[in-house]
Amino acid sequence: MTIDLKPGDPAPDFNMPGDGGPVALTALKGQTVVLYFYPKDDTPGCTTEAQGFTAAAAEFAAAGAVVVGVSKDTVAKHGKFRAKYALTPLLGSDAGGDVVERYGAWVEKSLYGRQYMGIERCTFLIDAVGVVRRVWRKVKVKGHVADVLEAARAL
Repeated sequence: MTIDLKPGDPAPDFNMPGDGGPVALTALKGQTVVLYFYPKDDTPGCTTEAQGFTAAAAEFAAAGAVVVGVSKDTVAKHGKFRAKYALTPLLGSDAGGDVVERYGAWVEKSLYGRQYMGIERCTFLIDAVGVVRRVWRKVKVKGHVADVLEAARAL
């Protein structure tokens, strides 16, 4: 069963280890949360996306938003990824895939005709009371951070 969160749905709670300590939705209540899922640390698209969120960090903060990136990579890999590129988003490690599943980001993918399961690049904008306000699926990195920032400012 694929979960299909829509605007207006309550955001599924999450609590996972991060390279800077635990990352939990309940601890972020009162702030807008940009929750983005990405396949793997230190790969071209994922690095570009994380650098884009980092470049816009002050603007997200001014909009009252905190940015959280989630992949199945370990806390140690997140730490290396952050250090290598001086990244600012919180990075949550969902090694068991629980959060990825609850947000419907674990999907069937295809590469060169081979089918496999993996993380879909997707983003959820969650308001200060924990309600999903926007959903972006099958994200293309170019222009995505600007779109998310515009939506966060509009909340």
